[in-house]
Amino acid sequence: MIPAAAPDNQAAVLVSLDFGDAAQEDAAAELARLADSAGVGRHVTVGGRRQRPDPKFYAGSGKVQEIGLAAEALNAGTVIFNHALSPAQQRNLEKELGRTVLDRTELILTIFAQRAKTNEGKVQVELAQLERLSTRLVRGWTHLERQRGGLGKTGGPGEQQIELDRRMIADRMRTLKGKLEQFRHRRGVQRRARARGDVLSVSLVGYTNAGKSTLFNALAHAKAREADQLFATLDTTTRRIWLPQAGNVVVSDTVGFIRDLPHGLVAAFRATLEETVRADLLLHVVDSAASTREQQAADVDKVLAEIGAGEIPQVLVWNKADVSGLQPGVERDEYGRIRRVFMSARTGAGLADLRGAIAEAAQTRPGRTSSPEPITLQCR
Repeated sequence: MIPAAAPDNQAAVLVSLDFGDAAQEDAAAELARLADSAGVGRHVTVGGRRQRPDPKFYAGSGKVQEIGLAAEALNAGTVIFNHALSPAQQRNLEKELGRTVLDRTELILTIFAQRAKTNEGKVQVELAQLERLSTRLVRGWTHLERQRGGLGKTGGPGEQQIELDRRMIADRMRTLKGKLEQFRHRRGVQRRARARGDVLSVSLVGYTNAGKSTLFNALAHAKAREADQLFATLDTTTRRIWLPQAGNVVVSDTVGFIRDLPHGLVAAFRATLEETVRADLLLHVVDSAASTREQQAADVDKVLAEIGAGEIPQVLVWNKADVSGLQPGVERDEYGRIRRVFMSARTGAGLADLRGAIAEAAQTRPGRTSSPEPITLQCR
């Protein structure tokens, strides 16, 4: 008898269920892109409609059988759900399917772990992973907490083991939080120095893969990593640029946001995201060629509000005009304030308009101590 081939860990079955969401097709496509970004070489998608999640498997038992058949056909070693699974659902699915099961949060954490390059980025990712593990550990081991008996007064061995695990995780998390506090303090010192020098602080924010790093490189003549992948940038990069009508400007490229960004990641990356919270101006980069651009912009605004950056002045930068067919230029509101800048970071079309928008923001920001000559942007 020929033994069955070992499951391929680079192949996965993607599960994206429809609970009445109008953007389900886009959500499934985004899951596929996340899987590609995580290094999944081959995948198939299993969909379906449900009114509500199944308490035991999240998907119904019939759908789980369909997922199992798809995994066997692909020889997939992993099943990835585009949803948040409870610890019990995840354990039940792994037992039923005989394969590793990841939910959306774990998939994103996997990508972050692969992409983190700096010490700060690695610390943030590890902290987010431990935050999640501690919750899963508590819920997953509750049956052992109920064990009693045996010699001594400490209860069963399960209780001892979970306490050891909890203590080890808690100790490591305290260490990581201490390191992040050091990074945070160092960043604060740098921010105060910029504030004393009356330097405008600008942060690029936006949905992942909207083109922030390409725009950052175009503005600052930097060499930040560019890739047509989700979460190509994790570590904040800051550069100082000079604009004749604004003086010195500090521009920061930050991690991209995504729909249902895990709260653990937001908490772990709070030190990095402080560059956004403390900025004078946000350049909200939108992929103008994306069919879900309005929803993506709303998702970014939601995260900005969550981290306390919702009231910072924004300029919407509709990037990738060369792909969407939009004319580069500036759009103003009824008060003459800049509402949107249409441009292409890849070709450079509209880049001068964006520099002018930054300079205009520098003139009008509260607390400015100097008054450079006024500028005029022409609407197109």
